[in-house]
Amino acid sequence: MFEWTGRFDGEEELYHRIFQRVTTESAYENINPKDFVLHGFAVDEGVKRNKGRIGAQEAPDLIRKNMPNFPVVNSGFSLKDFGNIKCENNDLEATQDLLAEKVSKVLLKQGKSVVLGGGHEVTFAHYSGIRKAFPNQKIGIINFDAHFDNREPENGLATSGTGFWQIAQEDEIHSLHIGIQKNSNTRKLFESADNFGMKYILADEIYSENLPNLMFTINSFLEDVDIVYVTICMDVFNASIAPGVSAPAYNGIFADRQFMQIYRHILSSEKTNALDVAEVNPNFDIQERTARLAASLVNEWFMI
Repeated sequence: MFEWTGRFDGEEELYHRIFQRVTTESAYENINPKDFVLHGFAVDEGVKRNKGRIGAQEAPDLIRKNMPNFPVVNSGFSLKDFGNIKCENNDLEATQDLLAEKVSKVLLKQGKSVVLGGGHEVTFAHYSGIRKAFPNQKIGIINFDAHFDNREPENGLATSGTGFWQIAQEDEIHSLHIGIQKNSNTRKLFESADNFGMKYILADEIYSENLPNLMFTINSFLEDVDIVYVTICMDVFNASIAPGVSAPAYNGIFADRQFMQIYRHILSSEKTNALDVAEVNPNFDIQERTARLAASLVNEWFMI
């Protein structure tokens, strides 16, 4: 289990940093409503199957390493860490089922689910847990990603790029994909997205003058669903700020003022109850930039 330590400024609540409000847990009965509950998905079998650069299985603890010293903004903040899930015997499907079971326990206790990937095969697992907890709710997925991840599995094997195809086989998809790159998705993938009813905002559409239109699209989506699950593939960002990913994007988006306004707005919705970050690859990171960015994005939810 990861050891949470950091800079100690004092015992008084006003001095607290995240590491002072974390407990390591194994019993889901200890979860209280509104607790943030953390699982690491130390898995990149799906990336391997997708012929990507492996290494993301080492990311959860590196992201944790970059979290402890963030200041605690909200007095009621509590983070419960249930450790990492690993993929045994290359059995991705069983590992996804395991995470789904754990996530459902969190949500049924009214906790807020946070998952640190791992590859983006985490999407199907995390979503499955939400669906298990809320079988009758309309779940909206907001996916920050350069890719649709709606490929049809080859030889029946799920990968990091098949998550939304898998969801579509079991459920009606309600998703909004932000940061999609035209040069990262074939015409077939765009066609599949349209057939599945997947809505999307291209990376080229994210600029300050277009912000009112973007916010209208996002608000319309939020209003139309009951629960919101946010998933972030770190390859949506420009390689200069996120070099350590499985599939780097030279023309990805930046975590700039426009992005943060959109992102914080989504997190501030009372419907948002699940968040994950995926595709941080420590083998290719530089000065832990990607891991630090991922940690910062998770921390934004803690500060809402």
